[in-house]
Amino acid sequence: MIRKLQHVFALSEKGARDFVKAVMWSFFCNISLMLPVGVVMATLQYLLDTLETGGDPSAKVLVYTGAAAAVLLLLFLLHYFQYASLYLATYQESAARRISLAETLRKLPLSFFGTRDLSDLTATMIADCSALDQMFSHYIPQLFASIFSTIFIGICMLSINWRMALAVLWVLPAAVLLTTGSKKLQDVFGTQNILAKRAVTDAIQEDLETIRDIKSCNRQETCMKKLDALLERSERSSIHSELATGVFVCSAQAFLRIGLATTVLVGAGLLAEGQLSFLYFLGFLFAAARLYDPIGLVLQNIAATFSAKLKIERMRAIQEQPVQTGAEVCEPENYDIVFDHVKFSYRAHESVLKDVSFTARQGQVTALVGPSGGGKSTACKLAARFWDIQGGTITLGGIDISTVDPETLLRHYAFVFQDVVLFRDTILENIRLGRRDATNEEVYAAARAARCDEFIRELPQGYQTMVGENGSTLSGGERQRISIARALLKDAPVILLDEATASLDVENETAIQDAISQLVKNKTVLIIAHRMRTVAGADHVVVLTDGCVAQQGTPQELMAQEGLYRQMMLRQQESQFGSKNHS
Repeated sequence: MIRKLQHVFALSEKGARDFVKAVMWSFFCNISLMLPVGVVMATLQYLLDTLETGGDPSAKVLVYTGAAAAVLLLLFLLHYFQYASLYLATYQESAARRISLAETLRKLPLSFFGTRDLSDLTATMIADCSALDQMFSHYIPQLFASIFSTIFIGICMLSINWRMALAVLWVLPAAVLLTTGSKKLQDVFGTQNILAKRAVTDAIQEDLETIRDIKSCNRQETCMKKLDALLERSERSSIHSELATGVFVCSAQAFLRIGLATTVLVGAGLLAEGQLSFLYFLGFLFAAARLYDPIGLVLQNIAATFSAKLKIERMRAIQEQPVQTGAEVCEPENYDIVFDHVKFSYRAHESVLKDVSFTARQGQVTALVGPSGGGKSTACKLAARFWDIQGGTITLGGIDISTVDPETLLRHYAFVFQDVVLFRDTILENIRLGRRDATNEEVYAAARAARCDEFIRELPQGYQTMVGENGSTLSGGERQRISIARALLKDAPVILLDEATASLDVENETAIQDAISQLVKNKTVLIIAHRMRTVAGADHVVVLTDGCVAQQGTPQELMAQEGLYRQMMLRQQESQFGSKNHS
């Protein structure tokens, strides 16, 4: 049962066990609400018997007062345990759920993120988790508890007087069917509401990310009109979703009240015929009043469960994604990276790498060049197992990287990406990200090697300067050099540079090349660049085009051949020569 609950409600094992406890304590709390009815009936029975016999009604006042006090104490204890099992356990499971999702996302291949919308993932991590917190603390356990307690109370009523029990209970199946029969309609409107809200989130995120382009193109009014239309659509969708739920739930709750009328009518008839005592008649009226309130909540909870199911399915879709796993120990003989007939595609029937074979040797710089879209960046990232390949093998020092845990593997790699990512923190801490235990002096040394120490010290707070979100206060070249300093600080045996000098001028590019040359000794360097002068000093060059290796060899060997490398080199030389003459 625990495993079933884990799967259905996307719970951890502890969360499933806490869920069972919450249902149990809620069940006892629902049953306990009938205890005051029992005390009142017992007290009335005693008073009636005493009046008939002419006794003193005050003789057992303390007994019934004590019984009432005991009931109150029991209610307090039961509700205390219910609170702990519902709210405290739910918040613990909420933390576990978020951590579990984060751990799953951390282990997923990047191919997953290429097919999922970022705002959708954010909504699942934040909005869906928050909604489930409320549902598991207020709705779903109470739903099951109310079902069980209603069945229990119904059996007790039937054992006392089956006709009165039927007068009370006959409306329940009709009310439940009225609510559950609307499930498909509620699912349709609920899904539309989720999609409409996600569209609004997407639009807001896109507008914030492209605000400079929007202003520069004078597109503010157009963007606002689009956003207003999406907000209006989301508002209408929310109203339709609430209306679809509210109409059926309110109708079912109103139908429940007919049960009170039938209880009065049947009870009055049996009372007139002498088949039911007045005390039991009052007892059934009290019981019906106490029963219909939890049942009304059950109907609301059924509708909430329908909504929760959509969110749970979205969450389960993430949790059930196959994650990248492997050995947690990786001790290669050397750090040669070998591509052996590698095939890869981001989507089916769209091959990016068709049959790629080359070796990036330790202690050498291996350059990947070729036209845009040829597969250079993809090959570089595949070398670090950012994705899993569909054919062939990639090895690091003779070890198939698909057999190594990604985090273990990445300890051997340092990266400088074309799109630099900096965090909203100081420059010092952004560089220290390469090696968290690095001293300040080691950070400064890495910055000097990356030729960024000078501009950092000219900033108002130097290394303590906050760089803003994603380095928004720095230029592209400055961000690139900080990223290189981070890679230098990590001092990993394998260095992957994807367009590392793309944002630098000629002077800075030469300085960075000097810094990179310091890393070559006894390390594997895989570099990607469109500027041919960047790879002029490489030991080995691999020319990729249309997902295949067109040429490979030393720069001198490739220049001596009539091939793509020579064409690219001559074209760039002509372009540079023409631009100099023009200037």
